[in-house]
Amino acid sequence: MQGSFPFLTETDAAAAGEGAAAPPLVEIPAGHIAAIYISPGHNYFGRWGQMPGTSEIRQVTEVECVAGAGLVGDRFFKYKPDYKGQITFFAKEIHDEICDSLGVSHLPPSIYRRNVITLGLDLNALIDKYFRIQGCIFRGTSECKPCAWMDQAVAPGAEAFLKGRGGLRATIRQGGILRCDVKGTA
Repeated sequence: MQGSFPFLTETDAAAAGEGAAAPPLVEIPAGHIAAIYISPGHNYFGRWGQMPGTSEIRQVTEVECVAGAGLVGDRFFKYKPDYKGQITFFAKEIHDEICDSLGVSHLPPSIYRRNVITLGLDLNALIDKYFRIQGCIFRGTSECKPCAWMDQAVAPGAEAFLKGRGGLRATIRQGGILRCDVKGTA
């Protein structure tokens, strides 16, 4: 099965069984990538009980997605084999809602330290799904669960607000270049 569907890993193929049909592939049309961010270092990850880090997060217009490894230039690139958060997604609509709800207007969507800011996608619907954006294939692995740092980075109440809508963690199954394709939104 893997030979017919190169985006499947050996683990995927073994789990599906010999002769199994390929899993469905959700095609995401153009017009949903509002912003892309990468950071060379961690500010929150692995820093419980410490002050947050100071690694910058850079907005880029495009990024190279490497299958099984992550985003070139990002802190999680080649972090560990089959890492479930090789790329992360966050909905611009959720950013707008939390800013309105908590009364903060000065924060950019990069504050959540997710890689890709989307517009018009139900990210939770992509958990456990294979999906293609601009030729790159991803597998949604889980929600990006918010952490206590969100109350400090955004505003008190942010962690609770983001439960169930903290974004999407995914693995990269077929690489390529991912580009911003929505103008003036992030």
